[in-house]
Amino acid sequence: MSGIFYERFGHNKLAVAGSVLVALLFLTALLAPVISPYEPDYIDRYHVLEPPGRLHPLGTDDIGRDVLSRMLYGARVSLSVGFVAVGIATFIGMIMGAVAGYYGGIADRLIMRFVDVMLSIPSFFFILAVIAFVGPSIWNIMIIIGITSWMGVARLVRAEFLTLKSREYILAARAIGASNMRIILRHMLPNSLAPVIISAVLGVASAVLLESSLSFLGLGVQPPMPSWGNILTAGKANIEIAWWLSVFPGVAILITVLSYNLLGEGLRDALDPRLWERR
Repeated sequence: MSGIFYERFGHNKLAVAGSVLVALLFLTALLAPVISPYEPDYIDRYHVLEPPGRLHPLGTDDIGRDVLSRMLYGARVSLSVGFVAVGIATFIGMIMGAVAGYYGGIADRLIMRFVDVMLSIPSFFFILAVIAFVGPSIWNIMIIIGITSWMGVARLVRAEFLTLKSREYILAARAIGASNMRIILRHMLPNSLAPVIISAVLGVASAVLLESSLSFLGLGVQPPMPSWGNILTAGKANIEIAWWLSVFPGVAILITVLSYNLLGEGLRDALDPRLWERR
């Protein structure tokens, strides 16, 4: 099975390119303290709003901080928010979807109606309202994005469980007296992970974009901690004289979101034989 997966994935050049970009972004964030030319909060008061040059390859911001250094450290923040938020959303969604799909009945109806209610609320404005009460911080952003993004995973897991629970090996496990927990954890969850993995990869891109939007509005990661979103905020105030403050973080967000979307689409094509046959 793994050989077929790698063959299918390798045929998709865009997916391969996305996976390479994801790996490079991950390495860049991991090695930020090593490859960063300056500390992210170092202020060079003699080079304020300086365009890209020898001393500062991507220029400086409005108080003289190196944009390249802040973007490298900002990658750690943005990707950390994406991974943690998606981890929380996936964990909640798998539990809710597994309970709804396996037990059915009143549990299924209650959970799915709650999912419908959550989906009917505009998530971005709901997050803004919650942040207004709890305050902006990196941990609050991670948790809030996670607990408002689990509904899609819950629907995917529920659909997989509804399909799997009538399979012969599940019926055989019940016949020999296997407990519900063992059937769910040992037999059903592992066989329903493919769409969850795809959803998680695509969810990282959404979480990074959402965190950047919140930080741009001043409701996400707070200065002096660097984030691509709050670097863009400085760019907005100086857009006419410091184009690099808007272009470079904007391109970083674009590449990150695009690479995770390409990787997610490639995984979907590689893991779904029906889509492969159409090609």
